[in-house]
Amino acid sequence: MILPIMIILLTALLIIASYTDLQWSRIPNWLTFPAMGLGMVLHSWIGGLGDALFGLAGLGVGMGLFLLPYACKAIGAGDVKLMAAVGAIVGPSSALSIAILSVLAGGIYALGAMTYQWGLAGTAKKLAYSAYGAFVTGGLAWSGDIQLPFKLRYGLAIAAGTLLFLGGIQPFGG
Repeated sequence: MILPIMIILLTALLIIASYTDLQWSRIPNWLTFPAMGLGMVLHSWIGGLGDALFGLAGLGVGMGLFLLPYACKAIGAGDVKLMAAVGAIVGPSSALSIAILSVLAGGIYALGAMTYQWGLAGTAKKLAYSAYGAFVTGGLAWSGDIQLPFKLRYGLAIAAGTLLFLGGIQPFGG
C-alpha cells in the first residue's frame, strides 16, 4: 500500500531528479541513496521486518530491470538508482508496473525528440531504414543513423511512468 507520505516522498524525489537530470544530465547519489533508505525505513515503520523486506524487494526489482539498459549504455547509472529508489518506496509489483510505464513513456519521449530533430518524414525514414537493416541481419545490426545529437534525460521518463502509475494507470489491470 502506498501511503500519502510515500506519495509526497516520491513527488519530491521525482521533481528534484527531473530538475538535476535536465540541468546537469545527472541524478545524484545524494538524492537516490537517501530515498532508498527512507523507503526502507518507512516500510519498516509501517509493518516491521516483513515490510522492510518488501521495500528491499522493490529496490531489487527497480534496479534489476534497468541494469541491462545501463549495461548497453542506453541509460545512465543515476537512472538505475532512481528506479531502485522508486522501487524501494512502492514495492516490487508496483516497481514492475512503473518500469513498464517508464519504458513506454521513454519511447514516446524518444519519438518526440527524433521528430523534433528530423521532422516526421525524416524520423519515419530513419526508423524504417534501421528496422530494415535489423530485419536483414536477423537483429544483429541497427543503423547508427538514428543517434540523436543530444542525450535524452531518462529521469523524465521514470517520473512520467511513476506519475502515470500513481494516477491509476496499471499495465496489469490491477
